[in-house]
Order: sequence, then C-alpha cells, then structure tokens
Amino acid sequence: MIPPFTEPQTFAQRLAQPGLITAPGVHDMVSLRLADSFGFGALYMTGFGTVASHLGLPDAGIATYSDMVGRVRLMAGMARTPLIADGDTGYGGLLNVSHTVRGYEAAGAAAIQLEDQEFPKKCGHTPGRRVVPMADMVRKIRVACDARSSADFKIIARTDARSTLGLDEALRRGEAYAQAGADILFIESPESVEEMHRIGRSTHLPLIANMVEGGRTPVQTRSELESLGYRIAIFPVTALLAATEAMRTVYAQLHETGSSAGTTVPLMPFGDLTRLMGFEEVWAFDKRYAQDE
Repeated sequence: MIPPFTEPQTFAQRLAQPGLITAPGVHDMVSLRLADSFGFGALYMTGFGTVASHLGLPDAGIATYSDMVGRVRLMAGMARTPLIADGDTGYGGLLNVSHTVRGYEAAGAAAIQLEDQEFPKKCGHTPGRRVVPMADMVRKIRVACDARSSADFKIIARTDARSTLGLDEALRRGEAYAQAGADILFIESPESVEEMHRIGRSTHLPLIANMVEGGRTPVQTRSELESLGYRIAIFPVTALLAATEAMRTVYAQLHETGSSAGTTVPLMPFGDLTRLMGFEEVWAFDKRYAQDE
C-alpha cells in the first residue's frame, strides 16, 4: 500500500528543526512520485541515477546543464516534498555557475549541490577524482550565493578532496566553503566511522552524509548518524539498486521461461501503480466531462 501523504514543511523550515532529515534518492518520475507519497523531509535528485535513467550513461560529466535542469523542473514541478538537486560542478565557469543556480532555483529545487571536482567530474564513490584549487571553489560558492534570489534556496558545498588529498585537506576546504557562504557542507566519502565523527565535530553548519551501499563510507543507522553530528542523510542509489536488481531477476526469468508465471519478485499491484501515476484523476476528469449519450 502507498502510505497517506503528509504535507511537508519547506526545506528551510525543516532544516531549522532538530533531527536527521532522511532524503531518499529519486532518479526518474516513477521513483519521484513514489518517494513523494511518503512525507519525507526532502528528496534527493541523484546525479548518478538521473544520468543513468535519462541518458543511459555514467555520471562522468556527460550530462549538460540543459539535461539536468529539465529533470529538476519536471521533478520539482510534480513533487510536494522539497527537492535537493545535484548541480555537479556548475557546468562550466563562474558565469555558468550563476546561470545554473538561477536555473535550478527557478525550476523549483529547494537546494543545489555544487562540488569542487575538476571537469569532467566523476561519481563520488568511484576512483580517479581530482579537485580544483580551493580558491576556485570558494569563488564558485560566493557566486552561487549571490546568484540566488532567496536565502531559503540552500547552497550545498561538496568537497571530494578526501580520496586524493586526505581528510585534513577536506576539512580545511569545508571550513573555507562555510566562510564563503555555503549553507550546508558535504564532505564526500569518509572511509570510517572515526572519520565521520571527526567531520561531525568540524563545523557548525548542517552536514550531509552520503549513504551509498557498497561505496566508500560505512552505512549508518539514523541514531548513529545523529550521534556523529549529521543533519541530512542522502540515499542516492538505494532505490535504484533495488529496482535494477528486481528488473534483472524478472528479465532473466522471462528470457529463460518465456513467462512471468510463478515469479518470486514482489510486484506492486497494477491498481496501485495506476493510482500512483494519477489515472484516478484522469478517470474522474473523463467522467465529469463525458458527453451525454
């Protein structure tokens, strides 16, 4: 059963309150509509999943601003839950960053995530990531803050320095990005609980924990994340991993047997899927405006 929806607060309102904000990853409009029905504090438009579902390509700097802002507009326009949107590196130089921030805010996102990787960027839990000089990212954050029209639109500064330059450099960058005006810090891919604890003690700003199953950071429970000092936990690919594995099992059975009969994969009842996608509104519209026979 799809749970009843509880009208959410704005992201800024929720962020001002205590407790962990769990933000599940959404990668297409089906996952968006389903996650939106639960009443989460926020949803996270994953770059990895959105590029995979929209383009069928790796999250490696291939998607353009136009590709991604279009997805933001569709998702934020349909969701009642605040949407955090991955803005990669800002899709170019400082002028591009300004344009990206304005575009994401106008498209309806509640927050944009910007990172300090070199272009083309790479997924945060894959090897080979390199970062730009810290001063370049500081300027990017300042531009982003100046470009937004409302302080309620939050700027998330992400650093990928941990994997190549070490945790000390990542923390140094986090402090610089906080001073530049970032609202939320995202110290990507700590590799132990001890590192997460050190990150949690490093700043007064809200912190994001990136929970990637099979990634570089140990997945923690809600209470563990709160005790470590995190305010937001994103689960960018959990639903995508689950859905992809279920589809692989279904497709394998169809290939081997030629039928879905006897499948052991849990399937959403077709009636629930039609309701999720809004068919009841279509039927009500047709009934209201049907021609008299």
